[in-house]
Amino acid sequence: MRKILIIGATSAIAEATARIFAARGDALFLVARNADRLQAIATDLNVRGAVRTATATLDVADFSAHQAIIDRAEQELGGLDTVLIAHGTLSDQAECEKSIDALRREFDINALSTMALLTTLANTFEARKSGTLAVISSVAGDRGRQSNYVYGSAKAAVSAFLSGLRQRLAKSNVDVLTIKPGFVDTPMTANIANKGALWAKPDQIAAGIVRAIDKRRSVVYLPRFWRGIMLIIRHIPESMFKKLKL
Repeated sequence: MRKILIIGATSAIAEATARIFAARGDALFLVARNADRLQAIATDLNVRGAVRTATATLDVADFSAHQAIIDRAEQELGGLDTVLIAHGTLSDQAECEKSIDALRREFDINALSTMALLTTLANTFEARKSGTLAVISSVAGDRGRQSNYVYGSAKAAVSAFLSGLRQRLAKSNVDVLTIKPGFVDTPMTANIANKGALWAKPDQIAAGIVRAIDKRRSVVYLPRFWRGIMLIIRHIPESMFKKLKL
């Protein structure tokens, strides 16, 4: 039985992943901003087989509140061995191009809050010499594109941070998993029309996340065909890339 903290638990991917954990009889501590939504999810997970669920609200941009939430998760679950960080926003690129405040807000939520949480969690897991830290980044972080380079830059920062953290914690038997989804059909992307063959459902991504955690993977692209797509995109010469509309 895993004792799992999920931050951003009301996101579609996190909820789908929690359902798999619940069906396996894991214990779950769910964190997000919306208390009512959290409670509804927790009730559903109990029915699905979770050995225990508990919830707490958190504004991830309030860095001073991170330690208390982690401590509470430890207390509620009787320990902690797995963390899934799944919170984030899909940045308004146009607004961020005009407003420094908007730019900073997006980096606080999509990058710095994750790094802050990981810093605290890493020290705890390193001392125990065990545990799994799984974080949802994005294929958008593999190369900046004009359509979403603010969001992509934040995810690139997270991916680089995770790479260094993984190397640091390897000797302590702590797994650090970077999860890189491609296009996912969620409420966050509901305003995007014409979703085609490259789009995945949250359940598909969730199944891949759980497999990667179980197999102690380091980096996973979901669905896996995105690894090949991003390999090509990363190797397009800059002189050609800057003429593309991506």
